[in-house]
Amino acid sequence: MTALRATALVALAALAAGCQSDDTADDPAAAPVTTASTAPPASTEPFAATSTPAVTAANTAEVCGEVDRLILAGSKKLAADSAEATRDKATADELNSRLKQTIAGLAGDVREQAARAEDPEIEKLIADVAKQLDGGAKAASPAKWMGDTFVDIPPRLARECHA
Repeated sequence: MTALRATALVALAALAAGCQSDDTADDPAAAPVTTASTAPPASTEPFAATSTPAVTAANTAEVCGEVDRLILAGSKKLAADSAEATRDKATADELNSRLKQTIAGLAGDVREQAARAEDPEIEKLIADVAKQLDGGAKAASPAKWMGDTFVDIPPRLARECHA
């Protein structure tokens, strides 16, 4: 039963990772405090050095948004699968089977979004995420995979999948 609870905790951690956003760049209250004598001059273009090219495919925002929605829904489903397995006193094999099925379905849904992407870089990014999910569906321990790999997917998408 301890393995089931650990899996449920990993699923909840994955869900939390999928729900977090990095709002500190836009939140002046979250910026580090500096004194007037040491503060660098304010930039009129806050993201000029790291901004992305202005030209992107027309459907990039839509595709990236849908992938985010799918990852969040998948995280919730994985947490629900784990919680249900704990309530049902499922065996580790039964839990693994549930998690693998959910991850495989998520991989297929994400792959469909990759096919829709008009921007080749976004298509490759999302296809790579689908491949990572395929790995989780085939992992001997999907709960371990979730803690090692799945939790890194939402931050990567937040960094790299944008309009």
